[in-house]
Amino acid sequence: MLPYELRIGLRYTRAKRRNHFISFISVISMAGIALGVMALIVVMSVMNGFQEELRARILGVASHLEISGPAGRLADWPGLAAQVARHPEVRGSAPYVSGQALLVVGSETKGALVRGLLPQEEGKVAEFAGHMQAGRLDSLRPGEFNIALGNDLARALGVFPGDKVAVIAPQGVVTPAGMLPRIKQFTVSGIFQMGMFEYDAGLALMHLEDAQKLYRLGGEVSGLRVKLADLERAPRVLRDLAGSLEGDYYLSDWTMRHTSFFQAVQIEKRMMFIILTLIVAVAAFNIISTLVMAVTDKQSDIAILRTLGAHPGSIMAIFMVQGSLIGVFGTLAGLVSGVLLALNLETVVPWIERAVGLDLFPADVYYISDLPSKLNWPDVWTIGGVALLLSFLATLYPSWRAAHIQPAEALRYE
Repeated sequence: MLPYELRIGLRYTRAKRRNHFISFISVISMAGIALGVMALIVVMSVMNGFQEELRARILGVASHLEISGPAGRLADWPGLAAQVARHPEVRGSAPYVSGQALLVVGSETKGALVRGLLPQEEGKVAEFAGHMQAGRLDSLRPGEFNIALGNDLARALGVFPGDKVAVIAPQGVVTPAGMLPRIKQFTVSGIFQMGMFEYDAGLALMHLEDAQKLYRLGGEVSGLRVKLADLERAPRVLRDLAGSLEGDYYLSDWTMRHTSFFQAVQIEKRMMFIILTLIVAVAAFNIISTLVMAVTDKQSDIAILRTLGAHPGSIMAIFMVQGSLIGVFGTLAGLVSGVLLALNLETVVPWIERAVGLDLFPADVYYISDLPSKLNWPDVWTIGGVALLLSFLATLYPSWRAAHIQPAEALRYE
């Protein structure tokens, strides 16, 4: 048997009211909560999708972990790779040489970050091979002095595969005439596009041995790049390796190298959550208005219940049930519609584009031509909980006001 407070609250919720305006405000409140919850779920899913997409693109070029030696030089990288491979979280490693250079073609001069790599090993830690627009990554062979350029860098220099590029290294050559820069001519053998301007406009790839000759490293490299099974565990793996590696090394992970960028994205997510929660808060204020009018409309009923022995707490519970049900139904409707929309956003957005005849994400402007969406279930439960909490809090004042109605005053003019 249900408590009478719950039964009366349910009856007030589903009964046909004499004041239809109260019913209209209730529907508006319910729709407002549903709209706010749906918007929150969709926006959080889109921001999760963008974060995941950007992270994948950044880590397609960068690495989960980097290990270098003193003065940025590493001698026995095969031995270090063998030590690193013992950690159960490590999935692969590859050596690299990194340095600054000027690329010159005719009158065009561009600064670039040069990375020397082993094409057969690079696939263990990065994804260059799958982003080649022209040529192949394995065209970087030792002694042939081939070079692969980012798409924007190649466009700025005006070069295509087969063209020659002069690479000027900052390490000079001492001659009787003074210090002269080291210049070596390379052949463009490939062009890649990673979808990140930082890399597409400023990164050049060459074979590890060619980079060692250009920067006079002998058999040494700049460091070792490491890929992990779970990139979220990079800080913990870094601490483990720092305590287990034999020798002096500098270790850094992707969270240290891109801290400001990902912190900015995280702050933006929090601010969007707070701003969109205001939609739910506005709908909750409508619940207050609905219950205040309902209390005024039901004053005689409240007075009768009080004269029959109902406790003020019971009266308060009746209207809390009535208001909470508006929040529960609105939240459930918002959760269902938000989850369905977030899961099918890649289908819905093209349909909207066709309907309005507008390309929301033109490929020639944005690197990401589709709207990514990643539904995070903890976000869904958090949003639902916040909506229910706001709806419950909105019932407190009107219910308290109903509990303090004096029967004699309410029935005086009946």
